[in-house]
Amino acid sequence: MRDHAQEGAIGQGDMREMIRALGLMSGTSMDGIDVAMIETDGERVVRSGASMTFDYSPEMRERLATGIDQARSINGRCERPGLLADIERELTELHASAVSAFLRKSCLVRSDIDVIGFHGQTVLHRPEDHLTVQIGDGALLAKLTHRPVVYDLRARDMELGGQGAPLAPVYHRALLAELAPRPAVVVNIGGVGNVTWISAQGDLIAFDTGPGNALIDDWVRAKAGRACDIGGALAAQGRVDEAAVAQFCMYPYLELSAPKSLDRNTFSLDVVAGMSIEDGAATLTAITAETIARARSLMPEAPLAWIISGGGRKNPTLMAMLQERLPGEVLSAEVAGLNGDSVEAEAWAFMAVRSLKGLPITFPGTTGVRFPASGGVLVDPASI
Repeated sequence: MRDHAQEGAIGQGDMREMIRALGLMSGTSMDGIDVAMIETDGERVVRSGASMTFDYSPEMRERLATGIDQARSINGRCERPGLLADIERELTELHASAVSAFLRKSCLVRSDIDVIGFHGQTVLHRPEDHLTVQIGDGALLAKLTHRPVVYDLRARDMELGGQGAPLAPVYHRALLAELAPRPAVVVNIGGVGNVTWISAQGDLIAFDTGPGNALIDDWVRAKAGRACDIGGALAAQGRVDEAAVAQFCMYPYLELSAPKSLDRNTFSLDVVAGMSIEDGAATLTAITAETIARARSLMPEAPLAWIISGGGRKNPTLMAMLQERLPGEVLSAEVAGLNGDSVEAEAWAFMAVRSLKGLPITFPGTTGVRFPASGGVLVDPASI
């Protein structure tokens, strides 16, 4: 295995070379695996290809929840306490199966993919300790798929003083180069919410805003045994406790300047303890919307558009609350010309190509890294 940030990159002879890359994203949510294919030179998105989502089984979601709980004891990113080693193997095998299914359903063959960008499942993120852990065995994935894999894209950023997140902003900028007036903001609502502010000149500011879907999902799972509040239906029936929202927004993290990032489990459900399931869902949904709205204060110029991607955009109750709270136009990713289900997976494909070419994937304005830096580990299946 080679760390491109330290040893240089392959493919440097022609920086305009087009590479067909597949991105695999599971991220901070526990919903499933997003798979997306793009063709890119690492600077421009030449073509977006097929994309698919492969849901985790309820049993796998429970396994991941157990693994995330056991990961709290980790002090080094290679540690795999408790069941984590077994879960990592299972997770990697599921990703390999997702690649095979994607190829089959897209009428593609392995040789149609030049490289795979593999995120893995985030189980711990403690930027204050310079520690982030994503489970997923890049070498095993390369062996199972017979394709080169770039993974562990966050580690070098942290070695250079960065937060290790968010990483997608470099892709957001490439996407919006032709699609939206700037300044604009891309909001990704996964387990955690994060924003990318892009100036008219292409400058980037990015950070995690607060809980995305995580607290809502945890609440509904605990109270109703469901994976999420489908369509925001429970929240729509509830009453927002504005005092609880205000109390939550006193959390010290929300006052920090950017860059900054969060662990999925940074926040707890204490703020809605004792509420009905509907009122709790409504209040947690309002908290997600309000923390995103408060991100505006950390942007040097008001955005002309807020483009909402990730699973949160499918929650009409959340989208309505965002419309109420955000200045400027609020658009779903699809209305803006993007595929909101695949943006993050596409980002990992894009960054894998940038890693191959030694191009930076993180920046002082996105993660707080000391200087623009590349990163990632390449595994060539021929060398295994």
